[in-house]
Amino acid sequence: MRILYIGQNLGTSLHRANALKRMGHVVTVIDPWRWLGTSKWAGRWAYHFGGLGLDTLLHQQISQETKETSPDLIWVDQGEFLGEKSIAGLRRVGAPIVNYAVDDPFGPRDWKRFVQYRKAVPYYDLLAVVREQNVQEAYRAKARKVVRVWRSADELAHAPRSLTPDEKRKFTSDVVFVGTWMPERGPFMVELIDRGVPLSIWGNHWEKSKEWNILKQYWRGPALNDDRSYSAAVLAAKVCLGLLSKGNRDLHTQRSLEIPALGSLLCAERTSEHIALYHEGAEAIFWNSAEECASVCNDLLVNEQRRRNLAKAGYERAIHNNLFNEPVLASIISMATAATYASGTDHARKKPLSPA
Repeated sequence: MRILYIGQNLGTSLHRANALKRMGHVVTVIDPWRWLGTSKWAGRWAYHFGGLGLDTLLHQQISQETKETSPDLIWVDQGEFLGEKSIAGLRRVGAPIVNYAVDDPFGPRDWKRFVQYRKAVPYYDLLAVVREQNVQEAYRAKARKVVRVWRSADELAHAPRSLTPDEKRKFTSDVVFVGTWMPERGPFMVELIDRGVPLSIWGNHWEKSKEWNILKQYWRGPALNDDRSYSAAVLAAKVCLGLLSKGNRDLHTQRSLEIPALGSLLCAERTSEHIALYHEGAEAIFWNSAEECASVCNDLLVNEQRRRNLAKAGYERAIHNNLFNEPVLASIISMATAATYASGTDHARKKPLSPA
């Protein structure tokens, strides 16, 4: 199948594009950021003003490149800048158009960022969302068809691996969190520290925290954007924290899948979706508060065998759940095209865990 993939050529978007290639599809990637530039102002314009005016620019560029691909399917990853003009124009190609939104386009946190996206909702053949409430919200926005899926780890980027001596020296930690600062995370981290948790933090914008004077000595560095460094930080930690984004209405995140898939120990907030993914106390550790999180972390740090058992069982459950890019993307494409495409891997041949 020839797939036109419109999405960022980095991060988890790139993981999904590469997964489609591994599945045997011929994938042409169009990265809208290529035309927006790398200026921080482009990102701020999109976030605070919904990329007002960008849809016309992107429509012209995408239309030109689409003519050269003759796709059988068009995959739009996120698509916050693509409005009514762009997606309506793509419908003239005659191929099914799928949108996959890992963020929350209908929630309060990113409401302005996704203003163009919501205008384009009626023109997609299928929307794939990762939150239950997004299903009815999308239908209220006049979506044609909506499917709710789990997020997914990547078969290659998040596969278990051995660390080099240099990686061990750089990334070894007791309790690690790899992720961006958000307002609710500063006080949470400070309480962990006050309760004796030996914390390490990797991620951007932590200097914005009101608690920065306390947190800066526990901050190890900015976002780990390359797969090798991110995986090393997860694998070199005894315990890996999985924090949710309150503004994004998360009940599970990418970390919920990636940490166990790599073979590390997930210690995350107790939610209905986390409980559906892993057997609490046997395959992952959950908590309801910073106080409980600190208590379980400190207990785990003095019990190496329990940590090993939990990490091993969590990895085995991750394989059983089969929430990896290839099967999840294959199920979305199947729903969009009413056809089944085999990828030739064990992950793709199995059915992933249902989000119901």
